[in-house]
Amino acid sequence: MEFDRRVLDAFPGICVAEGTITDVHIKKENQGLQALKVEVAKEIQSRYSLESVRNEPVFRAYRDFFWSVGVDPTKTRPASEALVRRILSGGVLPRINTAVDSYNLASAVSGIPIAAFDRDMVKGDLFMRFADEGEEFIGIGMKKPVILAKNQVILLDSEQIVAIYPYRDSDSTKVRPDTKTLHIVTCGVPKIEREVVLKAYETCAGFLREHAGGLPSMAEISP
Repeated sequence: MEFDRRVLDAFPGICVAEGTITDVHIKKENQGLQALKVEVAKEIQSRYSLESVRNEPVFRAYRDFFWSVGVDPTKTRPASEALVRRILSGGVLPRINTAVDSYNLASAVSGIPIAAFDRDMVKGDLFMRFADEGEEFIGIGMKKPVILAKNQVILLDSEQIVAIYPYRDSDSTKVRPDTKTLHIVTCGVPKIEREVVLKAYETCAGFLREHAGGLPSMAEISP
């Protein structure tokens, strides 16, 4: 991934780990994945409480990043924190399919937001920059575009915005039941160690290999 210098200057330490998962065979669900959900829920409940989770360093780093780009994290929570809070509240994690459920679980385990794209829908390599005032973006499940502010960080391919970093992916590049190749991006921010971001990718790749039949590439961490 290439980075606009202004983003690197504004957020020292920001980084991503990315790779592809080929030959996936996505199903609605499987028993192994359901068992993993139970295991992950128990681990999360033993590690955090609803009272303490907001002050955990990993979640605090993403909250701080959200505030710095004009997003209120008490209204739009970092994806990993939202998943953990759902588990701690006794809720059931969303059941979408074996691919989406796998990377959601990896995000909850690692505390790192994970972006995922249908690689065949992404044109060329990804690039990170600040949004231009007034740019439009349609995220997964959105009926109409949101208007971006110039301080928001975005990911683009050669043709379009594919994500608001690090919390909302594009509807046009989302993972579908017939997706065969995934592109995974584990999203680091300042105060998160590069090794943690890399480990999140490895956890995600392992879950996808086990439960969606994918063949993961080695991660590339940048910048």
